[in-house]
Amino acid sequence: QVQLVESGGGLVQAGGSLRLSCAASGRTLSMYGMGWFRQAPGKEREFVAAVTQSGRTTYYTDSVKGRFTISRDNAKGTMYLQMNSLKPEDTAVYYCASGLGGNLRLDKDYTYWGQGTQVTVSS
Repeated sequence: QVQLVESGGGLVQAGGSLRLSCAASGRTLSMYGMGWFRQAPGKEREFVAAVTQSGRTTYYTDSVKGRFTISRDNAKGTMYLQMNSLKPEDTAVYYCASGLGGNLRLDKDYTYWGQGTQVTVSS
């Protein structure tokens, strides 16, 4: 079992920055691929970014490339999402997830999920 807890969400003006954290407890974090997903009101949950077990390979959805950076610190059991140049369309609940394999862009391939943290970007 892995327990995931997100933090760092909040209200920010367009162009601002936030850093989300995902603290993991339970099994060794380094065993798992990790990802961030988001869900805006009335929309499907969508992939945002992911990082492999070692942290060497990262993936991003096109809309956040160049603005968001995913990273992980396996020693601390924590994953991060640095979000810069935020836009109103980034407003959503952001979820972190972990999984043992599969396609890190697909939510169905993740086993454990956090409770989510709200990010609101005002124009």
